[in-house]
Amino acid sequence: MVKLLIGDKGSGKTKKLLDAVNVALQESKGHVVCVEKDDLLRYQVSYRVRLLAAANYGISGYDAFYGFLSGLCAGDHDITDILVDATLKIGGRDYEALASFLERIARLSDLTGTVFTFTVSTAKENLPDRIEKICEII
Repeated sequence: MVKLLIGDKGSGKTKKLLDAVNVALQESKGHVVCVEKDDLLRYQVSYRVRLLAAANYGISGYDAFYGFLSGLCAGDHDITDILVDATLKIGGRDYEALASFLERIARLSDLTGTVFTFTVSTAKENLPDRIEKICEII
């Protein structure tokens, strides 16, 4: 399953993501991972959550981002949830490329059973319609 938190900058997406991290942590019988662009959430996320900054790994663009996320799933079969903040800052503002990336993530989710949640800083109208067919908008 792939979930999206969509909204303009300052609309509370990161707060909702942090709430989702806490819910996942309580409900998960495995591991929860939170990915962000930089080290900004370090003191807001429980020590039991694996917090990763994409910038520390040189992740830029959707192909590298997909490889990073699929590598996480391949390396730890106990990951139940991966939550990502600042998706467009990591992958880029090309909305068609975002849609293709999310299609690949949906297949990865089906393969691994991992639930992915992404924040996307834009208005819903800017996104291609096909995104709504593969993602749950929350």
